[in-house]
Amino acid sequence: MNFDFSEDQRRLQEEVRRVLKDISTSAEVRTVLDGKASYSAKTWQHLADLGALGISIPEAFGGAGLGHLELCLIAEEAGRALTAVPLLSSIYLAAEAIKLGGSATQKAAWLPQLANGEVIATAVLDPRAQTLAEGRRLTIVGGKLSGTIDAVPDGMAASIAVLYVDQRLVIVDLTSADVMRIPRASLDPSRPLAKLTFDGTAAEELSGGDTAAIARRITEGAAVLLAFEQVGGAERALYAARDYALERHAFGRTIGSFQSVKHKLADMFAAIELARAHAYYGAWAMATDAPELARAASAARVAATDAYTFAAEESLHLHGGIGYTWEMDCHIHLRRARWLGQIIGTTHVWRDALAAALIEEAA
Repeated sequence: MNFDFSEDQRRLQEEVRRVLKDISTSAEVRTVLDGKASYSAKTWQHLADLGALGISIPEAFGGAGLGHLELCLIAEEAGRALTAVPLLSSIYLAAEAIKLGGSATQKAAWLPQLANGEVIATAVLDPRAQTLAEGRRLTIVGGKLSGTIDAVPDGMAASIAVLYVDQRLVIVDLTSADVMRIPRASLDPSRPLAKLTFDGTAAEELSGGDTAAIARRITEGAAVLLAFEQVGGAERALYAARDYALERHAFGRTIGSFQSVKHKLADMFAAIELARAHAYYGAWAMATDAPELARAASAARVAATDAYTFAAEESLHLHGGIGYTWEMDCHIHLRRARWLGQIIGTTHVWRDALAAALIEEAA
């Protein structure tokens, strides 16, 4: 049995890697990191031109009609290139919500625009995220949305939002005059956040299926896709540390020749390969709608979060004093690792979900 991706899928991955290496450079990421843009429009447009944004959207709705396995490989390369684009909010979450829960009319209206990058969306599908310090919980009365929600990814760049409110999935136009958007501080400014306040904003309900099950399925799928981003980022951090260890000299030797440095690099590699194995299992479960998805997604999320955080921290340490400077990318990896580890629930949340899935399967 072959547990690897196919030759065609690997060719797709190589092409995306080649494009992102040229486009999503450190300088391009830093334009967003420095607050000069809310996302990298250049990178976003190139991904749209490649068909990467619509890779798992059906051809009937303007996508490439492939699947989640291909999207996983694109996610890995996006993580490797530290892309400053709204893949999580627009593609992993919002597009999936419309694809799984929308009517034919809603799909025809939004999916082609999401696939070609013309429209950017955001989404918050976890009801736990919708009660804020101000106490203004999101509510819907008569098709009108009111309340406040904080720490919304790409909330300033998005034109629409898909939200899970009162057991319903709804689409909201964020350009409406009765929506107030305030940028929020983010640990990783290249992945900005926003606070959204709604005051009787029209909300269009997605029409299909069990909304709670759909929201849970999308969140688990996003956990798998983020795991691939984390694996890609962790691997890049590892090889940056390795390359530096082969160049830096101390006491007349390259620091990579010291046993302690070799051990640290080996530990990073082992953590990444463990995370990769879990990510592959999650990709299979997501692509086949396997009943093990909850367990596989939770395990992938935990392992990948731990691996990227560890790799980012140790890569910075192995770079020594220069690793702490603004000119190096070590701090961007550390910021991204921390951001990705928090955005759809911390490892504590996903460990609890993994335990619950194991208990349920054993019952």
